[in-house]
Amino acid sequence: MKKLALAAVLAGAASTAFAGGKNDVIIEAPVIVEEAVEQSSSGGIIVPLVLLLLVAAAAAN
Repeated sequence: MKKLALAAVLAGAASTAFAGGKNDVIIEAPVIVEEAVEQSSSGGIIVPLVLLLLVAAAAAN
């Protein structure tokens, strides 16, 4: 009877040791967030157009 009880205890201890099993490690890629650069709808064309108008006005005089 003692051998049966000892065998049951050892079997129970052995089964809990492997209860988790082997887990595969999952590595997720880092998330990269870029901030959007706000631009006006004209895209920086206003200043060259004003300069072109000033040169044209100066040439017309």
